[in-house]
Amino acid sequence: MIETTIARIIEEVNSLSLPGPGYTRPSYSPLETQAHATIAAEAEKLGMTVTRDAASNLFARMPGRDRAAPPLFIGSHLDTVPMGGAYDGVAGVAGAMALAASFAESGAMPPVDLVVTVTRAEESVWFPVSYIGSRAALGRLTAPEMEARRADTGEPLAYHMRLEGGDPDAVLNGPGLSPASFIEIHIEQGPVLPQANEPFALVDGVRGGLRYRNAGIDGVWAHSGGAPRAERADAVFAFADLVSVLDRHWAAMLCEGLDLAVTFGRVDAASDEHAFAKVPGRLEFVVDIRSGEGTVLQRMDAILKQEIAAIEARRGVLFRLGAQSCSKPAKLSSGLNARIAEGAARLGLAPRTMLSGGGHDAAVFATAGWDSSMLFIRNWNGSHNPDEGMDEKDLAAAVRVLAATFADRQARA
Repeated sequence: MIETTIARIIEEVNSLSLPGPGYTRPSYSPLETQAHATIAAEAEKLGMTVTRDAASNLFARMPGRDRAAPPLFIGSHLDTVPMGGAYDGVAGVAGAMALAASFAESGAMPPVDLVVTVTRAEESVWFPVSYIGSRAALGRLTAPEMEARRADTGEPLAYHMRLEGGDPDAVLNGPGLSPASFIEIHIEQGPVLPQANEPFALVDGVRGGLRYRNAGIDGVWAHSGGAPRAERADAVFAFADLVSVLDRHWAAMLCEGLDLAVTFGRVDAASDEHAFAKVPGRLEFVVDIRSGEGTVLQRMDAILKQEIAAIEARRGVLFRLGAQSCSKPAKLSSGLNARIAEGAARLGLAPRTMLSGGGHDAAVFATAGWDSSMLFIRNWNGSHNPDEGMDEKDLAAAVRVLAATFADRQARA
């Protein structure tokens, strides 16, 4: 039942996509809505009660033995980055449904209500707002964020939320979900588990991110052969200076034992105004700085601005960083992780504990005071690309650990 549920849900959800390569289900799009409907239909077959909140997050509830106790929420998201892979988000939802199906097949009730949770709009490439669905569910989305515009349509979040059945005003009025427990299953987005040949791991923290999504450099257009080097204000050379110097700072901070990642996720110097015989007068870019420590994010932000000032003075250009968006690092529940580790031990498994480099809804629940945890599933070829690779047997093994964990709770209650 676990394997067949996982395979069926992954196949059905991934049949809903814009043309490839890979899979594209934009946040708050009809495709994301159809994917949610697929999960609702699967849940109703198991006799689960399906509801949606004002942000159109989906909750499928299976009654537990103790209906008065705080429930266990488990799930992930179904939107993707453009031309993403088959498993980012989808694997977590499939795993949550497989856990519910295993309880239904056994005839045993979970110890508390089990709530399969499918959040909206986790991928912030579509709107410049982090964790939209989960923050909306917790009453933490703001009115200015409702005006954030989707990258492909230019329409605000509130507009798209309404189109897909949501109520932005009700989201802003709260109050949001009461604290409980949340588990997110997700593919690892780095190489640790494939290199170690380990099927899954526990996650004890989620990196925060500091981003400038609409940064740019204004230089001076000039003839490529006629402008002397000393009189150029070359936007591309200025950008190259910034990349090189931040790379050196990044390496130095890693040598200090600090957690840090620096990425220039988009670089654009290819508008119609650019040409091979021109000194570039403009460049647009995005910078994404991540760390498990807030002080490291602040330090790198200060370095970024100091180095920009030096490059401006040297190159005669002007940088535009634009608005900053950020998410705080989050520590996940050591108690819930210890409980899951006990369940794994009963199956003869000893998963490692590791940090998540990418951001996830589990961080939002943790920040809101929930007992929040994650399981990473081995994935090769990275993430956010069409070549994500996951063995569904690894996901099934993690689901069996969760089944053993909470069956154990039931037996001892």
